[in-house]
Amino acid sequence: MTTEWKDRAAALADTLIDQDKLFSPEWIAAVRETPRHVLVPQFYEQEPGTGEWREVTSSGDGLQRIYSNTGLFTKIGPDPLWGYTVGLSSTSTPGLMTRMLEALDVHDGHRVLGIGTGTGYNAALLCHRLGEQHVVSVDVEADLVELARGRLAELGYRPTLAAVDGAGGFPDAAPYDRTIATCAVPRVPWAWIDQVRDSGLVLVDVKRAISAGNLVLLRRNGDYAEGRFDSSWGSFMPLRTRDTQHVQPPDRDRTSTKPRTSSIGYLRPWENTVAWFLAALTMPQNVVFGFTPDPDTGQPGDVFLYAPDGSWAEIANQPEDGHFLVWEGGPHRLWSHVEQARTLYKQAGQPGWGRLGLSATPQRQWIWIDDPRGTLTWEI
Repeated sequence: MTTEWKDRAAALADTLIDQDKLFSPEWIAAVRETPRHVLVPQFYEQEPGTGEWREVTSSGDGLQRIYSNTGLFTKIGPDPLWGYTVGLSSTSTPGLMTRMLEALDVHDGHRVLGIGTGTGYNAALLCHRLGEQHVVSVDVEADLVELARGRLAELGYRPTLAAVDGAGGFPDAAPYDRTIATCAVPRVPWAWIDQVRDSGLVLVDVKRAISAGNLVLLRRNGDYAEGRFDSSWGSFMPLRTRDTQHVQPPDRDRTSTKPRTSSIGYLRPWENTVAWFLAALTMPQNVVFGFTPDPDTGQPGDVFLYAPDGSWAEIANQPEDGHFLVWEGGPHRLWSHVEQARTLYKQAGQPGWGRLGLSATPQRQWIWIDDPRGTLTWEI
């Protein structure tokens, strides 16, 4: 495997270069010279059809997968919020990692804080580029931190690693020139901004619900930070904290509410990520979406949305006279938020992500279209 991994790492770098996700000589060298299989010796995937999880090692086809531009789950278990078995930690798509590292605009001597150690692959790339003495990485999972610590040491890297709640950053080693979060948050913890130097950058995935958000690059200016969302969409798993509470999905009882009709001509609002984000800005956080299985075919049928506060909606997947039947229950009418966001999205000229931005102070944060002081703003 000594030479095989080098060939695969070089091929991965070439792939990312071809896809315009990697272009700086320093980061190209980091990808080519980092043995990802040491940091990701095994991963988990779901069997097609059954959904059962299985472990895959770094031998044979597994090695090829590790050096492909693919995100891989490295830890599974009960979802902290909803309870069913999910991937709890992952090594993200290398192309997403390198795109973020390129956007971070690091320079020699910069000190970088990484939120979400995971496998340690991102920390390894940073160590290669900046030197271990300039890299700090934290994760709430102590077992992941210790695994990463040992595997990074095999590569000769000993950055500062800590098992702490990432929402608080790591003040012990502050200030930083850059902070990069490989996890999603509903709003940016002010600690991340406060722990970078003035004019420092914070790159983070702001997600109000699954698929509802994107990467945003903020620049600090005193007690104010501002930045625009990345023009290309990217996504990470939610930040896990030590106080995440498990909730039960609400009982979606259609007999408890009278159906209405909706003229929206699509059933999967999450596929338009900007419009879905605008809807999520007014809905409860952590809305989940999916399909109710068709009782006859077992195939995906009616669409559902539900939220931790008990709000839910179901939308019939077959229209009647050009309209879809909608059932809604709980304290918030979730599909109504989708409809209102769709109307606003069209009125705003169907903006791409590059027109959206985020501003933050210690007291408040808000999302905006085109202008942080304009009329199209949302508090988060």
